Amino acid sequence: MRHGLAAPFPDVEAAAGAVAGLHSSDPATVYLSARARVDGFAAADLEDALYERRSLLRILAMRRTMFVMPPDLAAVALAACARALAPPERRRLAGWVADQGLAEGDDPEEWLERLSADVLAALAARGEATAAQLTEDVPGLAKRISFGEGRTWAGTVGMSTRMLFLLAAEGLIVRARPRGTWLSSQYRWTRVDDWLNRPVVEWGAAEARAELVRRYLHAYGPATFTDVKWWSGWGVRDTRKALRDAGAVEVDLDEGVGFLPDQDLDPVASSGFVALLPGLDPAPMGWKERDWYLGPHAPALFDRNGNAGPTIWWDGRVVGGWAQRPDGEVAYRLLDDVGADAEEAVAQEAGELRRWLGATVVTPRFPTPLVKQLRT
Repeated sequence: MRHGLAAPFPDVEAAAGAVAGLHSSDPATVYLSARARVDGFAAADLEDALYERRSLLRILAMRRTMFVMPPDLAAVALAACARALAPPERRRLAGWVADQGLAEGDDPEEWLERLSADVLAALAARGEATAAQLTEDVPGLAKRISFGEGRTWAGTVGMSTRMLFLLAAEGLIVRARPRGTWLSSQYRWTRVDDWLNRPVVEWGAAEARAELVRRYLHAYGPATFTDVKWWSGWGVRDTRKALRDAGAVEVDLDEGVGFLPDQDLDPVASSGFVALLPGLDPAPMGWKERDWYLGPHAPALFDRNGNAGPTIWWDGRVVGGWAQRPDGEVAYRLLDDVGADAEEAVAQEAGELRRWLGATVVTPRFPTPLVKQLRT
């Protein structure tokens, strides 16, 4: 119910806010997650919210991951999660600049400050720009950074990649409309204040972490300490303080101690439902301790790094997975014996998803073992 799977939301803004953000690392995820939660959803609805009305933002948030969320929640997530990444990232980047002589004799930190200012000025002039366009305007972005020298994973990365990550973590820029279709991840960039025509609301870090915990527990509670720490990406100390500041109360779970908001202890009624959720959907990615809804199916439905693939849900638990074949067919496999009624409901939902996708073929960014089997 809280995730909009048993009873859909009226619009995509409500859906994104209710689940504390829709995952957007894989561009297709946010669209398919919205389709599963919003009555009568069309891809154009999300594009309108993101790029025309700008009632949703695509930002760097929990676990260094991209999410789509309303601006008020984005302000909370930036203060609670993303901005803490910026100081160590800037120090790391300054160290690379110094070690590799990229500042050409200038002070590395001052050089980075000028580079940051030049990027923001270029975005102010253009309004929106791709990384390639910004590199034309700011030649320093064309420099290459070497890493992992002598290691098997050694390589190089463009200064533009690291600088744009840093400015996004600082909450100064966001991804705007991508080039190409809604499956594209070649985003244009823009300054946040220009995009929204107003500054993002400022939160203190501790206050923001407490507010984010309240929103998380309302959507995902009861959740364990391990769940909260993993989902947020915080350390032990920050997680403990955020739970205290949020006024979370302890409840007994089969897994041990869980937490709920202090005014949210009553049971929530729900009817049976079927849902075909995409890879990295917020539901399967909402908890670290997953046995209660995933059962023994993690090896088939998650990759080795813990990324969820496409899942089939029946009445609050994962019962199988699905994938789209190159010809557009939605293939699926049930991993539990769910009975004839559920099997019929899953088949019907797979057909509706196939019709909704039309000529579009979606390949998960992080294919799981079951996806690989179903696509062949």
